[in-house]
Amino acid sequence: MTAPAILTHVLAAAPLTPDRDDAREWAERELSDPRYAAAEPNLLDRAARAVVEFIGGLFNGQLSGDWGPVAAIIVAVIVAVLLVAALLIWGRPRRTARLPAATTPLFGDADERTAADLRRDAAAAASAGAWNDAIVLRFRALARGLAERTLVEVSAGTTVHGFARRTARVFPAESHRMDAAAAAFDDVRYLRRPGSEAAYLAISALDDDLARARPALAGVS
Repeated sequence: MTAPAILTHVLAAAPLTPDRDDAREWAERELSDPRYAAAEPNLLDRAARAVVEFIGGLFNGQLSGDWGPVAAIIVAVIVAVLLVAALLIWGRPRRTARLPAATTPLFGDADERTAADLRRDAAAAASAGAWNDAIVLRFRALARGLAERTLVEVSAGTTVHGFARRTARVFPAESHRMDAAAAAFDDVRYLRRPGSEAAYLAISALDDDLARARPALAGVS
C-alpha cells in the first residue's frame, strides 16, 4: 500500500467528533503549552485585583454584613496615617508661620529684648546722657511693643521707614510723628548725626501714646 493510501486509511478510521475523554485529553494537552501559563495572572496581579474590587465595592455600597463598619474604620485609619505622614514630611505651611515677636530681628539687629526691657535700657542711656543709644533703644521699644500686640508686623527685612508706613496704616493720626521718629532713628543709627534730648523725648512720648491708643485698623500690618 502506498503512503497516500495509508494516510487516507488512518484519517478515515479517526473519529470526526471526539468523545469526552478524548476532548479532555486534547484540552489538557493544549493548555499545557507554556504560552498559556505566561498569560495567566500571577499572585501580584490577583492581589491588586482583589484590592481594586474591595475599594470598588466600598464606594459602590456592595459590601455586606460586618464589612461596612470595618471598611469605614480602615478608611479612617488610612486617612489619618496619610495626614500625619504629610505633616511629618512637609510640616506646616511656611507662609503661615511667624516668628515670635521677641525673636524677630529689629532693623537689622538680632535683639531679643522685650519692649519693657528696651524701654528700661533706653531710660538708663538717657540718664547717662547717651542720646544716640537712648533714641535707638526707645524706637526699637516702640516697634517691639506694637509687634508684641500683633498690631504691626516687624519682619527680618523691615526698615524703619517701612515700619513707620505700616504703623501709619494702623494709627493714621500718628503718621507725621512716626515719620519724624523714623528720621531721628536714621540720623543717629546710620548717618552718625548726634542725637538730642528733644528727639528722645519725642519718641518716648509717641511710644507711650501708641501703647494707650486704640488702633484704627487692628491687625493690619
